[in-house]
Amino acid sequence: MTLKIEDVTKRFGSHTAVDALSLEIPEKEMFGFLGGNGAGKTTTFRMILGLLDRTEGNISWNGEAIHYDKSHLIGYLPEERGLYPKLTVKDQLIYLGKLRGMKKIEVVDKLTGWLERFKIPEYMNKKVEELSKGNQQKIQFISSIIHQPKLVILDEPFSGLDPVNVEMLKEAVIDLKDKGTSIVFSSHRMEHVEELCEHLCILHKGKQVVQGSLQDIKRSYGRKNLIIHASFPLDFLQSFPGVVTYKNVMEGCRLQIESEAISQDIFQALQGKGFIRKFELEEPSLNDIFIEKVGASYE
Repeated sequence: MTLKIEDVTKRFGSHTAVDALSLEIPEKEMFGFLGGNGAGKTTTFRMILGLLDRTEGNISWNGEAIHYDKSHLIGYLPEERGLYPKLTVKDQLIYLGKLRGMKKIEVVDKLTGWLERFKIPEYMNKKVEELSKGNQQKIQFISSIIHQPKLVILDEPFSGLDPVNVEMLKEAVIDLKDKGTSIVFSSHRMEHVEELCEHLCILHKGKQVVQGSLQDIKRSYGRKNLIIHASFPLDFLQSFPGVVTYKNVMEGCRLQIESEAISQDIFQALQGKGFIRKFELEEPSLNDIFIEKVGASYE
């Protein structure tokens, strides 16, 4: 059940929201979409779901177009939350479950399990408007996956959640993936994509600027991060050949260097100067790569 996006473009008048996007999203995997506001993430999701028509290009799932008759196989958590505030959680989910072809008893059974898992069993008969934003988000998440879809699209699923609830939702998403669901999700938070996704795409102004496996993206970036903690000043490294950026940290400095080989030159240069508590070479973070590719325009 591979999701294929081939040369997809979406224009609104003279504005191009998505520009010749081509992606293949593997099944039973989590795929991350990164990008600032207006990058084209939500527009892409809406085209995948058939909520927006494409201007050009083709989208297929398992070799077929996605139509309304496939809606029971797909779950969608939109960035704008859309629950009915006056309905109780139970009535809300029964209504949405029935739209997906589920029976009432089945919905209540699954809902009970999810509410217990999210530590909010007492919310079954509460009105949605009585819930905090974070708990409304949990209910919205349950509504998008209660029918056990094969493909789930999550648009900013963790926004506005406190750290405890983020972890709870992350575990639920990982469980879904482990049980064979394909998950596509967008986030502003690099660390979530880095932690959860094997493949990703960075969009900027509708164009894909980076795409592929996280491992390959990091490897091809070339630059590395180097953290040094020492008992002597390290300022001289600011002008050291191969050092791209220099940042003072509590007990030393954090450098971005052009290649692994530079770290060995720096190591030699530190010898005999004093005590070195830490000398650690790290892969570049997704944040480093994002800033390099998208730059200050993201901020």
